[in-house]
Amino acid sequence: MINWITNTRRSFSAKLSLWILLLTVPVFFASVGLLFHQSHRMIYGESVERANGVLDASLQRIGRYLITIETMTNTYSWMAERSMNPEMLKGLTNSVLLLNPYADGCAISTEPGVLPQYPEHFLTCSSRVVEGNSISTIIEKDYDYFDEPWYTITDNEQQSGWVVYNNQSSLQEVNVNSIVSYSKALFGADSTKVGVIATEMSLHHLSKILAEEKPYPHSYFIMIDEEGRYVAHPDSTRLFNKTIFSMADPQKQADMIALGYEMTKGNRGDMSVVIDGNPSLVCYKPVPGTTWSIAIICSDDDILIGYNKFFYIVVSLLAVALLLIILYCHEMVARSLRPLRKLLVKTQVIAKGNMDVKVERSSRVDDIGGLQNSYATMLESLRRYTDSVRDASEEAQAYNEELEHATQLVVEADMQKTAFIHNMTHQVRTPLNIIMGFAQIINTPKSDLTALDDASKEEIRNLAASMNHNSKLLNRMVLMLIDSSDSGVSVAELCQQQELVVANRSVVETVDYVMSLYPDVHIAFETEVSHDFVVKTNKKYLEYSLGELLLNAVKYSDREHITVRVTRTESTVRFIIQDTGKGIAEADRENIFKFFTKVDDFSEGLGLGLPLTKQHAQNLGGSLTLDPDYHDGCRFILELPL
Repeated sequence: MINWITNTRRSFSAKLSLWILLLTVPVFFASVGLLFHQSHRMIYGESVERANGVLDASLQRIGRYLITIETMTNTYSWMAERSMNPEMLKGLTNSVLLLNPYADGCAISTEPGVLPQYPEHFLTCSSRVVEGNSISTIIEKDYDYFDEPWYTITDNEQQSGWVVYNNQSSLQEVNVNSIVSYSKALFGADSTKVGVIATEMSLHHLSKILAEEKPYPHSYFIMIDEEGRYVAHPDSTRLFNKTIFSMADPQKQADMIALGYEMTKGNRGDMSVVIDGNPSLVCYKPVPGTTWSIAIICSDDDILIGYNKFFYIVVSLLAVALLLIILYCHEMVARSLRPLRKLLVKTQVIAKGNMDVKVERSSRVDDIGGLQNSYATMLESLRRYTDSVRDASEEAQAYNEELEHATQLVVEADMQKTAFIHNMTHQVRTPLNIIMGFAQIINTPKSDLTALDDASKEEIRNLAASMNHNSKLLNRMVLMLIDSSDSGVSVAELCQQQELVVANRSVVETVDYVMSLYPDVHIAFETEVSHDFVVKTNKKYLEYSLGELLLNAVKYSDREHITVRVTRTESTVRFIIQDTGKGIAEADRENIFKFFTKVDDFSEGLGLGLPLTKQHAQNLGGSLTLDPDYHDGCRFILELPL
């Protein structure tokens, strides 16, 4: 016994073993949890049997109502076939409602030409008026019913059946238009179809019948047809107009979608479904004699109300017991691990780089005392090497950062060079191929000039114009390359080369130049300054900048709504070029003024036009900006000082 106490005092693992004994408590909780789980399964099983019992009883009631309507309709169809008289047929529809309190309407219709008095169509119907519970019988003369579901259902081989539809006509005076109808074809002496008799029940009436009996206080029935439309539901707004699929979110209510598929396939069974945020038990079965399916929905809150009360009581008691156990264990562990916590705080300070922390040596003879003394020895050793290691690390890190930065710059420069060469090659090849091709045609030997001789002067003029246009494009790209390769004209040089430039005349000359390149383009010119208004600037770079902005507008717009407008302020003159093109996205607006950068890699150009224009504008003492408030295309504002 003394040896065991001594070993326990010296060994941290022995103390930990004592604490592990307390972990047997979860075994008890696991046992209680298993008991609750089995109880939950038993209660759920009983609820399934109870719900199915009520569901079977409701199916029998619905079946009786449907069979009653079917029998009544079949009986009166025989009478209708033998008395094809408008007044007799009108009386038959009234008799059906008088003898069947569950029917809300009855209609008899005929094919064209059956009744001489009504050669095109005849329809008599009786409907039950909600207020006063009276019956209204009328003859509809102008109602075209041949495409109505209750009429067309008799065209198949069965010649009768149930159908759900939304009654949009004035045939009924009930308070809802969604109807379930049993229709049966009427035949003449020669066995040809002469009409249809249809007996109707409102979906609202059907829902009230199902709501009369429920297994739990908040249980309710739903009934859907083969397309998933609600035939019966406590919420009358869902009847006919909404389906079980349209009311469910496929992402969040997959179980509701699965229930809909099971019911529309005519299967039977039960499943757990979350309906309107409440977990519920749903038992479903097909309705005999129809294509509908009925389900009873029981909320888990109703099913498990007693179980939940017992569960809360037991959980409360277990929580109190668990709290006491935790407090006891915490006190034991805290007392044993207090030296480790102090050591942990100091090691965290050391981990942050502070080597001035002092770890005291312990007089304890157990594992914790040995660990603390080992840390003290290790700290003394670390202090001897910290300074040298820190210096070497800092030097290596600085060298690596410089090397990484230099490598990144080299890679980016190489990628930019390769991309620019590829782009420039592509941009130059297109006009060059056109010029070479047309030059080859013109330079054809005399023996092969038959095709050229046959060409009209207009065609030859077009060849020359195309060659001239593409040569200008090549010349423009070469000038831009020369301009970008140079360091640029200094501001001082530009100031020496400045002259008085007529603003409107420069704009007109630039517009004429652009339209000579693109004759089909329409460019409007507006000015708010006089025609003799001059600005002191460099005419060459001004017209170059205006030309680049106009060519950019031609390239990216519809070429029909390009406008150049000249305005002025007290100290500046503004040249505004706007178009109605696709515009520039917010994310690309910061890159359009960078050299060799294009928003669209597949578009024409070298990515130099806008950057060079902005550079020239700045060298001239002005600015080039993209108007962020214009959203119908692009609006560039070139502003120069007066």
